[in-house]
Amino acid sequence: MILDIIDKKRLGKELSYKELDYFFNGYLNGDICDYQMSAFLMAVCINGMTNEEVFALTKIFIDSGDCLEFSNIDGIKVDKHSTGGIGDKTTLVIAPIVASLGIPVIKMSGRGLGYTGGTIDKLESIKGYNVGLSEKEIVKQVKDIGIVITGQTHDLVPMDKVIYALRDVTSTVKSIPLVASSIMSKKIASGADKILIDIKVGNGALIDTKEKAKELSDLMIKIGKIYDKEVRCIISDMNTPLGYSVGNSLEVLEAIDVLKGEEKSNSFVDLCIDLASEMVSMGLNISKEEAKSKVINSINDGSAYNKFIELVEAQGGDIKSLKVSNRKYSIKANKNGTLKAINALEIGKLSLGLGAGKLNIKDKIDYTVGVKLNKLVGEEVKKGDVLATLYVNRTIPTINVDEIFTIK
Repeated sequence: MILDIIDKKRLGKELSYKELDYFFNGYLNGDICDYQMSAFLMAVCINGMTNEEVFALTKIFIDSGDCLEFSNIDGIKVDKHSTGGIGDKTTLVIAPIVASLGIPVIKMSGRGLGYTGGTIDKLESIKGYNVGLSEKEIVKQVKDIGIVITGQTHDLVPMDKVIYALRDVTSTVKSIPLVASSIMSKKIASGADKILIDIKVGNGALIDTKEKAKELSDLMIKIGKIYDKEVRCIISDMNTPLGYSVGNSLEVLEAIDVLKGEEKSNSFVDLCIDLASEMVSMGLNISKEEAKSKVINSINDGSAYNKFIELVEAQGGDIKSLKVSNRKYSIKANKNGTLKAINALEIGKLSLGLGAGKLNIKDKIDYTVGVKLNKLVGEEVKKGDVLATLYVNRTIPTINVDEIFTIK
């Protein structure tokens, strides 16, 4: 039956709930091998799934573990998820902002997928930060300080954990049905009342066209309706890295600068304000314009930054432990002109090559390395100007400046 199911999907045929349940639970239980699931996932990438298959797979994922219940916590619980992008550290900024405005934030985040870094990996660059809270610890912390950012609890959608890890190393991360099932199963099982999804589009994202982003958005909204959850989606650009930094410690440090109000308006800051405003609008049932005013005030009066520090300390982290490598390498402009584009995918590959992410499941992440951009798109540059600084602890990969930076 195992080979029959793989072959059926290879031929693009629709699978029943029973067939999907047998196959995925067989993998979770160890009866189906990595190479068999890998073949199936690749067939899904090539042939897709019907909506009914996606709905079935989402339910199978949810039913593989526990569903969290936070009805005893006052307020509307609004969760946010990003489909991932190069330099996407928005959760580190928007979660403290939203929580500082009295909206409970219970954020269960993931690790890196493909070239994109994961929020949990970034937070683990803070020495002592505990990403493995139990449900009891989550509830207590939210009641105490109004915010938690942690990894999935052990029993929350265990199916997704094993499939997520396999997708990461088998080039099957971009399948819309698999993305939708993965995201929505975790969001629904996590107990949120309302869900905001930031869908990244571009060469540095899992989704590379607006058409696919719209398809994913529609699919997740449909899944939300099945479980009586309001789902909103924002489609944002990921052809250019988000902000200045790519790499775990570097990104946390940049997020801190934004929370302190030390970053001027740029694509990252503007997106954080937009996402936070959407969440506050949903959580307080107010207009987005009114919500935006509250968000900006939270940054300006220090409430957002203070909430972030409170979060880190509550989960055992030492913010002073953040460090980056002392070894640096400069990428310099080879001509005069205007910086027209920064290729997000190439920056992601470069960061991964430095050790900021994983090529294989067993790889260890170096939290101190990464890429810090010195120039953003639209700025004038002169030959010899430093376009980016690499923080390194290993041999530097071959770099083609013209593949990463477009100067005209």
